[in-house]
Amino acid sequence: MSIRTRISTRRGAAALAAMAVLGGAGLYGLGPSGAVASSHREAPLIAADPAVDNTDLYAFVSPDRPDYVTFVANWIPFEEPNGGPNFYPFATDATYNINVDNDGDARPDAVFRWKFKTTDKRGTGTFLYNNGPVESLDDENLLVRQTYTLESSFDGKPFKTRVSNGPVAPSRVGPASMPDYGKLRDQAAIQLPGGWKVYAGQADDPFFLDLRVFDLLYGGDLSETGQDTLAGYNVNTIVLQVPFKDVALNGDAKRNPNIGIWTTTDRPRVRITGGGSSGDRVQVSRLGNPLVNEVVVPAGLKDAFNASRPDQDAKNPTIVKRVTNPEVPQLIEKIYGIPAPATPRNDLVEIFLTGITTKAGGPIKADLNSQLNNKDVNPKRFVPSEQLRLNLTVPVTAEPNRLGVLAGDLQGFPNGRRLTDDVADIEVQALEGAAQTGKIVDALAAGDKVDANDQQFGGTFPYVALPNGVGVNTGGDGVRPAAANGSSSDGPDLTPAGFASNSDGDMPNTIAAAAVGVAATAGLGLLVLAWLWRRRVRLADQRTQRF
Repeated sequence: MSIRTRISTRRGAAALAAMAVLGGAGLYGLGPSGAVASSHREAPLIAADPAVDNTDLYAFVSPDRPDYVTFVANWIPFEEPNGGPNFYPFATDATYNINVDNDGDARPDAVFRWKFKTTDKRGTGTFLYNNGPVESLDDENLLVRQTYTLESSFDGKPFKTRVSNGPVAPSRVGPASMPDYGKLRDQAAIQLPGGWKVYAGQADDPFFLDLRVFDLLYGGDLSETGQDTLAGYNVNTIVLQVPFKDVALNGDAKRNPNIGIWTTTDRPRVRITGGGSSGDRVQVSRLGNPLVNEVVVPAGLKDAFNASRPDQDAKNPTIVKRVTNPEVPQLIEKIYGIPAPATPRNDLVEIFLTGITTKAGGPIKADLNSQLNNKDVNPKRFVPSEQLRLNLTVPVTAEPNRLGVLAGDLQGFPNGRRLTDDVADIEVQALEGAAQTGKIVDALAAGDKVDANDQQFGGTFPYVALPNGVGVNTGGDGVRPAAANGSSSDGPDLTPAGFASNSDGDMPNTIAAAAVGVAATAGLGLLVLAWLWRRRVRLADQRTQRF
């Protein structure tokens, strides 16, 4: 029976609605270390190497190009806009990868990899990232710029170069330095022959949630909610859009609509102080579904998980046990007195290791996004593994719901992940086994009261919001002004139905003129200071030459 036929039945629809609350059940809540958001600073080693730290992965059918899939992969957590003078470059000795598995063997059938190069013209002349307003990516005032090489490999064949010297959008310094950042972002978003679109550069961090969950689950009485902890912070993002045929098994998305995606970052095994490297490359970061490494994987295995491959997941009894008997529901029971669901949590095993399918014998009686549902898959080669899985043939939702499948929106998380999907609120219900009961836990129904991103997403490629240009701590009352993206380049809201805001209130769209004015004055003052310093040095040299 096809997915559309199955989900049209009352039983299938109910099962999918209940299933959606999983999205990584046991993955939301208390972590063993400092603040995390999705995969921000989730493991000890990667927390010390933010340039290669995967933060989030999104995969969705493109709302304005329904035969194309878009991948959004983010790195470098908690980028404060004022983090100069070096800001946030991609690592030049790392390889950034997006991996796609279409036959279910837990090994990549399509690999897209990026390598970056930095040109730094500052030398001994200045400390500034730019020495004047930057009007274009090739503006001589931009002293630090990056380019990338994009390579791809399909079905294990040798890598082929797709882009050489691709432009990277710079970090957003501020309105004085970059008065029209939208123009710079547009120049960095390129289209290749064959229809591919690629963007690499800075963006607003699209993940939204209240991280005060770590204070004994929002204060022990849900009183500490409603603050988007990530508001105002940026990330480095890579966005890739390719036609279905380039990632579907045998190039046929109608017969084989389901794919699994994860991102990885590789570093040289040996890095030499002062520059250079030696030896083989090793994987140092990995990300599929959100929040897996944070609150499923125990502290002692987090670094090992970042270095592991998906085909090793089901062979690790410690990690499998953390899924079948997750820690977080037990903590909720202790704090709120809500009984933890009975174990083993075989429903969670189906979500994370097989995808949603009736062919694996799991408790969720519906088919959605497992590679086992692909007609050309050999089930004997299928390997359970943790991946973000997406069914390419589920139509773009005309009026998307932030709660995804939980609200009957089959295009939403955990069927892939859209930028607007509220994975935090979806997953908090999973903690209490809503997939087993088919009912929302009323005591936790309000979630974290952060229902949408603080910045509006775009309706066209690359979809992510422009990076914030105002400091996170600008507001004296502790509230960040809504003008972080404020510039004439942001333009009107172009969000199509597939990315409509689902918050109860309006998205912030007012300009904090005072904050922008202060930032502009500060940026201009820095440029004037640098000019005065150079003039002073020249005058001093002239006086020295006279004597």
